[in-house]
Amino acid sequence: MKKFVMVHDENLCIGCQGCVVACKNENGVGEGVSRLEIYGVSSGVFPNLKLDIKRQSCVMCEESPCVSVCPTNASFKTADGVVMIDERECIGCKYCILACPYEARYVNPVTGKVDKCTFCYDNRVAKGENPACVSVCPTDALIFGDANDENSAVAKILASGVKYPKENLGLKPRLGVIENYKG
Repeated sequence: MKKFVMVHDENLCIGCQGCVVACKNENGVGEGVSRLEIYGVSSGVFPNLKLDIKRQSCVMCEESPCVSVCPTNASFKTADGVVMIDERECIGCKYCILACPYEARYVNPVTGKVDKCTFCYDNRVAKGENPACVSVCPTDALIFGDANDENSAVAKILASGVKYPKENLGLKPRLGVIENYKG
């Protein structure tokens, strides 16, 4: 069985926002909301300043609190472990938004239903393509694939070690991070 994962290499990301624009276009995401965000975090004291580029989106937890709290089963996981939302079943109660410690869900202002990153599962990944964000990254800072395929680029990167956001929560995220060099 496939285990889709993504890695964001902060050393390669230039914060160009190409992934954000590609996601919005691919998934019809309206104005004022976003399935993913890229932002900078500055540190240091002038003249020794540093800017780290961070990504915020759904991390596809294996132990997904958003799925377990959904009263209508609108939030669910595919056989590949991708966390999805069935818009037809969503009643907009927002329980899943409150349960997500990654602040990755939002209410679509047009439909009134909850939305989030899906790794472009239905419209791209199911067809053997990369998610839209990965396909447009000019620096290859996003790596996506099947972690169970030992020959995949993502499996090789995972073997070399990545960090996961809020690992201490025990939710087993599937979006890893290669952090910026702190030297």
